[in-house]
Amino acid sequence: MPKKMGLGRGLDALLPEMDDQENAVLELSVSAIDRNPQQPRRAFDEEALASLCESIRQSGVLQPLLVVQNGERYRLVAGERRLRAALMAGLQTVPCIVRDFSRQQEMEAALVENLQREDLNPMEEAEGIRALMEQCGLTQEQAAQRLGKSRPAVANSLRLLGLEDEITAEVRAGRLSAGHARVLAGIHDQSARLALLHKALNERLNVRQLELLAADLAAGVPAKKPQRTGKPLSLELKDMQERLRSAVGVQQVTIQGGEKRGRVILGYRSAEELELIYAALETLEGK
Repeated sequence: MPKKMGLGRGLDALLPEMDDQENAVLELSVSAIDRNPQQPRRAFDEEALASLCESIRQSGVLQPLLVVQNGERYRLVAGERRLRAALMAGLQTVPCIVRDFSRQQEMEAALVENLQREDLNPMEEAEGIRALMEQCGLTQEQAAQRLGKSRPAVANSLRLLGLEDEITAEVRAGRLSAGHARVLAGIHDQSARLALLHKALNERLNVRQLELLAADLAAGVPAKKPQRTGKPLSLELKDMQERLRSAVGVQQVTIQGGEKRGRVILGYRSAEELELIYAALETLEGK
């Protein structure tokens, strides 16, 4: 039997199994579909939408939208980008799957679809995870399972929500990475945190340089411009170092050496960070 058109990674796992009739794809008029007023995504990249619009003009909407019936009309649950692009392409109808959802199921499906998109900025992701937990009554562990993420990664993302607006605005604008923001989140003194923010922006510090300054600050060492020592890491090892920081949930992750020989150093600055390392170890052990 041929594989059915899916709704996307995460949504398939989230939604219960349905029979063929309930999974039937219907062509619905775009004028009969109302957008979800609780759509968690607010910003849509115009260039990406234009690209999707051109793809739809050439090949049509390949993945059905998910909707619920609302009287004589339908309310969109998942597929906001596809609906917008279809309207831009001048389509009169779009393929849809109609499901009988509770409001909580609608909300959860919409949040999961958006959180599993790769172009969310770190703040949108953090806000989406918080909304998923608060509105759907999920723990960090349950939210991590819904999203296919580790619990430390979810906890690490949520830490960004405690940062000042001045910092989060830089993250949203792409001038500050999630790695930079996580380093700043580990600094408890607000004035020191904002001072390091400005230094990172003015001197275009990378995450490792900012990390060294934060470590000096915690140790009471006078601030100085970080100096590079030794042979710089390759792009592959830099990527691995950043992925380890994100996966484990701590900032003090350092790779020293090269592809053939070296070492990985994990550090922690609080009981919370030690617990994150322990949780990551349990995940590796399959517990």
